Amino acid sequence: MRTFERTHPWISFSVDLRKASPQLWILLGEAASKCEHIAGAPLRPSVAESLHRLYLAKGALATTAIEGNTLTEKEAIDRLEGKLKLPRSKEYLGQEIDNIAAAVTRINELLVEGELNLTPDRLCEFNRWVLEKLPPEGKEVPGQVRDYSVLVGNVYRGAPPEDSTYLLERYCEWLSGEDFKAPAGMETVYAIIKAIVAHLYFAWIHPFGNGNGRTARLIEFQILLADGVPTPAAHLLSNHYNHTRSEYYRQLDQASKSGGDVLPFLQYAVQGFVDGLREQLQVIREQQWDVAWRSYVHTKFRDLPGPAATRQRDLVLDLSQSPEPVPASKIPELSPRLAKAYATRSSKTLQRDLIELEYGLDLIKRTPKGVLANREIILAFLPWRKPETVPPAPHTHHAGDR
Repeated sequence: MRTFERTHPWISFSVDLRKASPQLWILLGEAASKCEHIAGAPLRPSVAESLHRLYLAKGALATTAIEGNTLTEKEAIDRLEGKLKLPRSKEYLGQEIDNIAAAVTRINELLVEGELNLTPDRLCEFNRWVLEKLPPEGKEVPGQVRDYSVLVGNVYRGAPPEDSTYLLERYCEWLSGEDFKAPAGMETVYAIIKAIVAHLYFAWIHPFGNGNGRTARLIEFQILLADGVPTPAAHLLSNHYNHTRSEYYRQLDQASKSGGDVLPFLQYAVQGFVDGLREQLQVIREQQWDVAWRSYVHTKFRDLPGPAATRQRDLVLDLSQSPEPVPASKIPELSPRLAKAYATRSSKTLQRDLIELEYGLDLIKRTPKGVLANREIILAFLPWRKPETVPPAPHTHHAGDR
C-alpha cells in the first residue's frame, strides 16, 4: 500500500456521475449550449479583441488574486497593454499577471500545433511558467515535483512527498482514460466535468512546492480550450473561484473531508460557470445590438443625400455612445465631428435636425433630462415571444379588511 492510500484515501481517481443530480446535468447542458453560442457569435474585430483582452485580464487577475495579488482589474488590463509601471517593491505583482498571460498564449500555440495531451512534463512546464522570474517563497524549485511535505493555508496537507511523482503520473493517465470519454454530442459537457475534476484533484495532490493553484487553473483552461470552449469563456471558472473565494476554499475542504465526493464541488463550479456565461452573453448581445442599430441607421440615410442628412446621421451615431440622456445644448460637444458640423450653424439648425430625427425618422427620443438614441427600435426585429408579465403587487391590508 502506498502512503497516500492511508493518508489521502479521497484521492481515488474516480467520479461517479450516476449520482449527479438532474439540476447539475441541466446546468451542464446550459453551459455547453452557451459555449456554442459564444463561439458562433460574430463580432466586429475591435470588439472581439476587446472581449478577448478583457477576459484575459480577468482570468489572469483572478488566477493570481486567489494567491494574494492585489492589483485591480483596470491595473491588470493596463499591465497587459504595457501601460502599468510599478515600483520595484510591487513589480512581482505585475510579473504574476505577465506569467499567466504568457502561459495562456503558449497554451493556445500548443493547441494550434496539435499538442493536446497533459503529461507530467507538461504540468512541470506549466509550473515553471507561472513562477518564472518570481522570487522564491520557500525551498521550491519551479517545475520540480516536491520531495518534502507542504501545508496549504495551515489547513490542508498535500499528498505525501514520496508519492508525488507517482500521483502526477497516475493523474495524467486518468485524465486521458476512459472515465472522460464523452458520448457523441456530449463533448463539451464532459470537457467541463473533466476540467473541474482535474482542478480539484491537482489541488489535493499539490505536487509542487509553490504555484499549485495557478497550475491547476492553467490545466483547467487547457482542457476547456482543447475541447472547443471559446477563449473568453475558458477564463470564467478562475473568475468565479476568485469572486467566491471563501466558498471556493470551503468546497475544496468539504470535498476531501467527504471522502472524495466531487459532486458538490462540481455543482458549485458549474453554477458559477453558467452565471459567468450568462453575463458574457449579455456583453455579446449588447455588441450585436449595437452593430444592428448602426446598420439600421445607415440604411435609413442611404437614400437621403446632402450635408444635412450626413450631419443628422452622425448625430444619431454619436448620441448612441451615451448611455444617459444628453441635453440638446450639449450635443455639439459629443464628438469632434459634431463640434465641427455645428460650429458655424445656429441653434435652430440643431433643433430642426432633432425634430427630423424624432418625428421624421424615429431615431431619437426626448426625455426630461435630454435626448437619447432610440436604439430599442431594433428590438422590434427580434422574433416574437410572449412578453414577461409583471407580478401583481402584494395586497396591503388596511384597518377593516377581512
